[in-house]
Amino acid sequence: MARVVIGLSGGVDSSVAAWLLKQQGHEVIGLFMINWHDTTGTLEGDCPWHDDRLFAELVAKKLDIPLHVVDLSAEYRTRVVDYMFAEYERGRTPNPDVLCNREIKFDVFLREALKLGADYVATGHYCRKAEETLPDGRTLYRLLAGSDPNKDQSYFLCQLSQEQLSRALFPVGGLLKPEVRRIAAEQGLATAKRKDSQGICFVGKVDLPTFLQQKLAARRGNVHEILPTWPKYVRAEVPGPGEEPSDELLEKLAQPWHYTVRDGKKIGEHNGAHYYTIGQRKGLGIGGRKESLFILATDTVQNVIYVGEGDAHPGLWRPALRMLPGEIHWVNPARELAVGQSASFSVRIRYRQPLQGARLFVRETGACLLFDEPQRGITPGQFAAWYDGDELVGSGVIEA
Repeated sequence: MARVVIGLSGGVDSSVAAWLLKQQGHEVIGLFMINWHDTTGTLEGDCPWHDDRLFAELVAKKLDIPLHVVDLSAEYRTRVVDYMFAEYERGRTPNPDVLCNREIKFDVFLREALKLGADYVATGHYCRKAEETLPDGRTLYRLLAGSDPNKDQSYFLCQLSQEQLSRALFPVGGLLKPEVRRIAAEQGLATAKRKDSQGICFVGKVDLPTFLQQKLAARRGNVHEILPTWPKYVRAEVPGPGEEPSDELLEKLAQPWHYTVRDGKKIGEHNGAHYYTIGQRKGLGIGGRKESLFILATDTVQNVIYVGEGDAHPGLWRPALRMLPGEIHWVNPARELAVGQSASFSVRIRYRQPLQGARLFVRETGACLLFDEPQRGITPGQFAAWYDGDELVGSGVIEA
């Protein structure tokens, strides 16, 4: 059997994953990561990491496995948090959880695990892995959705490489969450009834503007409302099924809406355009409306926010998105499309979004996803992940 180092986080999923690995006869070693010390912007009542560590210690003791502690906070700040700040400063909305998995759990953490002689690293993620042998004898690793549709976390792993997947184990990926809770209770694990963590990976639940103010200063700016009758809300006709769109049409369909202050009326003020994200409806402090106001666009250069009233506002909806060539990643390299090719996939542009039908077109200038139905709140900086059935085939950073 293998030596497996598991990231014991102090949560129920990794606790049960450790128990399952032991049941399978593996030599299991727990490794607890300290990734964040600063409490700036952390909401009151959110458990700091030392509570997590205490629970990890209790589980390790119960399972009779060794527990090591490693401080990766310097790498986490450089690779995840500094990236977050830089993206928000550009007016984009990053996904720190995807970055945390690619850069920390399956890179820095993996290297720490290898120092302990690990054959594999394991996590409590709800996803699965499959292997197949290619005609040339190489092994291909496929990332599959978790069996629990309510907890599938494959999206968060959409940037993993073949090398990272080769070392990864996901013991709870074939279970439903209630089963995981039941096993934890039956085995007397301290985490059995502990709430799932929320918020930013390893930082916790935060007040985002306060958190971002560590690096991004508040700047008063104007909020402008764009009416749904804005004359430029006219798109080129979207091609039907089987129709091959020209590159020019694809580019046109993937363009975000661009506004200027002359396109709308000032209705309020804000503390900094870089604190807001497309599709957001909370935190504006502007009331007295029949329907909620939603962020349609942010301009961090001019420090202006553009909003529209109601979820059906045309400024919230777009038929396509664009990704740059260097920002496209194939989890399954055997499925990679060459320039000029296209294929149909099921796509999500944020965690927990139901899968959406779309066609992926790869061109010299990057890739374009053209959806079967217009999508709400396409957000630059987030990740689009494309699936074929249960398999997560690839992903890319949304450029526009």
